Amino acid sequence: MATLFFEDTDMVTPLTEEQLLEVAGRYWRTDEQYYLRQERSPKAERLEALWEQELPKMGRWNAFLETLERLLPGFEMGDGTAPTTAPCLRCIAYPPDDGTVPLVRWAVIGCVSILAPVYAIYAVRKKREHGGWRSPEAHFDPLPDSLILPAQVMGSAIEAEFGAGLLPWEMAHRPVPLFVEWKAPPETTLFHALFTASPEVIP
Repeated sequence: MATLFFEDTDMVTPLTEEQLLEVAGRYWRTDEQYYLRQERSPKAERLEALWEQELPKMGRWNAFLETLERLLPGFEMGDGTAPTTAPCLRCIAYPPDDGTVPLVRWAVIGCVSILAPVYAIYAVRKKREHGGWRSPEAHFDPLPDSLILPAQVMGSAIEAEFGAGLLPWEMAHRPVPLFVEWKAPPETTLFHALFTASPEVIP
């Protein structure tokens, strides 16, 4: 069974796209058989069991968030992890407030999969609408210039702490024949299967 906390963070062998798809296929179905049923599928139960294995280790994740806060002074840090729903842990970094009233707000998000030793970093943009931040959009590559450095810091910290490797976007965006949360083929990608079907949804 996969685990977030790898025993040797210096000796993680990169997985091929085919291997990653095989791993994801252990937790997501290739059909809609259980979508309209009240009972959970065996694969959904497998993901839930994996989360039960990982949740007792969340103290290490919380300590990692504190480390990121020190590495990115002035940034507002948050936790976008959705246990039992999405197979990843997510850290969120909002850039420092410059004293203006911007029309858009950006955030850098780092995802660490609990299915395989891979991570991804992307950005989310929200618009100021009706007195709040709304209409979130996920942006994958390239990132805005102002977010490149914090993204690099976040990625280096993830690699140092968890030994995960950055998932190339050409692999992450490959369509996969899996039903992930509310995503269905042909829209489902390897990113959705390893991390989240709702990358734009953050606190």
